[in-house]
Amino acid sequence: MRPRMWQPPIELSAAEQAIVKRIRRAKLFVFLRNWRHQIFTETFQGELAGLYADSPLGQPPIAPAQLALALILQAYVGVSDDEVIEATTMDRRWQLVLDCLDCETSPFSKGTLVNFRQQLIEAGLDRRLLERSVEMAEQSGEFGARQLRAALDSSPLWGASRVEDTYNLLGHALRKVLDVIAHQQGRGLVGVADEVGASLVAGSSLKAALDADWDDLAQCQQALVRVLDTLNAVEVWLREHPPAAGIPDVQASLAVAHQVCAQDVELTDEGTPRLRHGVARDRRITVEDADMRHGRKSRSQRVDGYKRHSLRDLDTGLVRAVGITPANVPEAMVADSIMEDLKAQSVNLTELHIDRAYLTSTLVRERAADLAIYCKAWPVRNGDRFPKTAFRLDWEQQVICCPNNVQLPFEPGGTVHFPADVCAVCAKRERCTQSPHGRTIRIHPEEQLLSELRQRQLTPQGRAKLRERTAVEHSLAHIGRWQGRRARYRGTRKNLFDLRRCAVVHNLHVITHLPAVTQAT
Repeated sequence: MRPRMWQPPIELSAAEQAIVKRIRRAKLFVFLRNWRHQIFTETFQGELAGLYADSPLGQPPIAPAQLALALILQAYVGVSDDEVIEATTMDRRWQLVLDCLDCETSPFSKGTLVNFRQQLIEAGLDRRLLERSVEMAEQSGEFGARQLRAALDSSPLWGASRVEDTYNLLGHALRKVLDVIAHQQGRGLVGVADEVGASLVAGSSLKAALDADWDDLAQCQQALVRVLDTLNAVEVWLREHPPAAGIPDVQASLAVAHQVCAQDVELTDEGTPRLRHGVARDRRITVEDADMRHGRKSRSQRVDGYKRHSLRDLDTGLVRAVGITPANVPEAMVADSIMEDLKAQSVNLTELHIDRAYLTSTLVRERAADLAIYCKAWPVRNGDRFPKTAFRLDWEQQVICCPNNVQLPFEPGGTVHFPADVCAVCAKRERCTQSPHGRTIRIHPEEQLLSELRQRQLTPQGRAKLRERTAVEHSLAHIGRWQGRRARYRGTRKNLFDLRRCAVVHNLHVITHLPAVTQAT
């Protein structure tokens, strides 16, 4: 059965007016009460109603607009699902917005809220929430039809799950296997672990059970052998006692253990397992969240989790699009999802202000002819010798010319090797290179753009233009105020939902400061 259209009253009642007068801070509650009918129009509510099957069976679902508004308030206040239900019966500000003033029971249950959020994510309608906030700003009349000037940047978002070393990752995965078996059989964890031969992972601390001197390499290796023997014992027991059908958690947890072994463990020449030297590509760092990764925002700032990306409209202050990537993924990889969000908004991007991490993105590589890129170029240094900029590039002929007028062909993204015999007899060799193999020049895929950027930043006007990008850092800080430093959810997709609704809160704050809205309120 499709949900009913939510049609709360527009005019404030006497009781609501009294509540509004008492709200001194958290003015977004007042704004949402006054403008909820503009945010959730009949057309938008129809889109949300499409989440539900049109069936004559069952009770009518809760109005999805009311649930969506509760999710926005949840991001604004930063409370849990249980606290949302409490707030609807105990906080008159929530009751004001959700049209349930003086209710004794919540208008919806926790399960209803959780299920709606999952449906919203699966249908991708959380993006529509963000788009709707932009549409509402445009409908205010303050922003006319124009070209989009935007800035893109990222900030770290630490993961919600615990980061563990190899020993604890394996122990945690095996304990989850035993927990499922114990629950299935209605027995205690310790009894099942003793039967399986995995008592090592049944205690409160794996490291305490191993009782090794972790500064002793030999003891560390012995501890690893014991953990791997436990893994083997669990697998042998499961082959003899296969779990009941429909219990996927056992195999999923075993798969995590095998993934950790493949990434972190190697065999010595004698066939003894040991921890791998170095870090495997895309290494798993936690059992509970498969998407979390070690990464870096900079050389000095490590991130265990994700990076959040925000595209800010430089003229209006609105956030047009956002993205989430694992922390080890280059910033440029978010470009496709950002472009997809912009296409849905039907805007023409004419200026893009970025940092150098996005230079290899599709936003830059596949840019339209009328898109201007603004970015601080990498500095070119080579001590007392000729820098890279001393080599002239003829883009029409695709020929590079050295300071001694030796010419060679080049390709963007390739490397030019000047012949060793030519460099050996060059009169300017001392100022160019000491390599016996000759001078080497790496041509960046966007070398022509970099040349333009270097020339531009030599002028006061060019440097002033580069400073415009700092506005997106303010938006990220604003969004981070609500989303927090640490992720609320596990997994990339749920955290993207959370980032989008926090961007909605940011945009609603921008709208509240528009003259037309301020006068109406």
